[in-house]
Amino acid sequence: MDRSQSRLLHLLRSQSLASKVLQASPSDLGLAEVEPFPFLAIVGQEEMKLALLLAIINPNVGGVLLIGSRGTGKTSAVRSLGDLLPVQRRSLCPQGCTEEVLESVGLDGLCPDCAKRVGYGEPLTAEMKVRIVELPLNAKLDDVVGGIDERMALEQNRLRLRRGILAQADGNVLYVDEVNLLEDSVTDAILDAAAQGYYTVRRGALNLQYWSRFSLVGSMNPEEGNLRSQIMDRFGLRVVVRGLSNPDERYQAYEQSLAYRMDPDTVAAQYAQNTLTMAEEIANARQRVPSVFIGAEARRIGLNLVQHLNVDSIRAEFTLFEAARAHAAADDRDEVLPDDIGAVSLMALRFRHSKGLEEFHRQQRSEDERLTQLFSDQKSMHSGDEIGMIE
Repeated sequence: MDRSQSRLLHLLRSQSLASKVLQASPSDLGLAEVEPFPFLAIVGQEEMKLALLLAIINPNVGGVLLIGSRGTGKTSAVRSLGDLLPVQRRSLCPQGCTEEVLESVGLDGLCPDCAKRVGYGEPLTAEMKVRIVELPLNAKLDDVVGGIDERMALEQNRLRLRRGILAQADGNVLYVDEVNLLEDSVTDAILDAAAQGYYTVRRGALNLQYWSRFSLVGSMNPEEGNLRSQIMDRFGLRVVVRGLSNPDERYQAYEQSLAYRMDPDTVAAQYAQNTLTMAEEIANARQRVPSVFIGAEARRIGLNLVQHLNVDSIRAEFTLFEAARAHAAADDRDEVLPDDIGAVSLMALRFRHSKGLEEFHRQQRSEDERLTQLFSDQKSMHSGDEIGMIE
């Protein structure tokens, strides 16, 4: 293996892994899919796989939007991330109480339940694996933000809220399939939670606040409708997923899919060791990200790209440079080079230029020029009148 390429990028780009096909027994046909389709078994689709890995390595990338027609592997790719997601220490409390809060603020900074836990010597946090939380297409607002626990209300005559999907997604990956078909109220709730990292639920006398700090991954078929610009802006990386153009790759994808349907457990086991290696490399890259800095040449190229595209939103630079830092970390480097910018620029900057906004600014500049000229003319006329009066 070329030492100029890290093991993580080598695993991602290795075609030999993706070309292995299991000779599964047809007797297993119809078995329930227990294991997710292995990430390393996905044939082709290099940009999609790279974008998803960068979002795991550096959550500051701001999530990923996969845009493509049906049957191109978008949902399978997202679900396959489960075995690659890291383990991190998280609060056991819905309100986010931790040992760090206890040390810095004391018992007054904890909720009553956690203050009792401290008294009993119980931990406030635990090591948990990041997981993928899926938002069903038919989800209603109460499912997303949380609603009244009807069972508790009927059995115990007590008003209590159950946690919604957004609260369950705290610290995890929130996957929204067919994101362009969501109800507006659900979309607005996701936007608020993504922007603030928490949200508030008000039901009668109850008024509770939940943490909701998640990495957002969405997928959509553009044939079924456009995505609201407000939620498009919340996705850092935008990937266009096309069908495989190489006939050999298409046949490999068919064989992989058939083998998985016949015996998913055995297919998953075939890729288990390489999946474990990739998960370890991802964890190492995540630890390396904070030390990665933007090189001078990479910074110049990145800023020039955004400037020439006439993008107003500062999220363009933020996503571009954070994705480049993740790419450098994946390649076992502490400096972002121009090649890192080139590797992520398409997915970070596409769909950020707005012709409608450009036309709005053009009209605004034209109007400002007319107003400025009118003011100048009026000022000149007024000055002439004053001179005449003095004479």
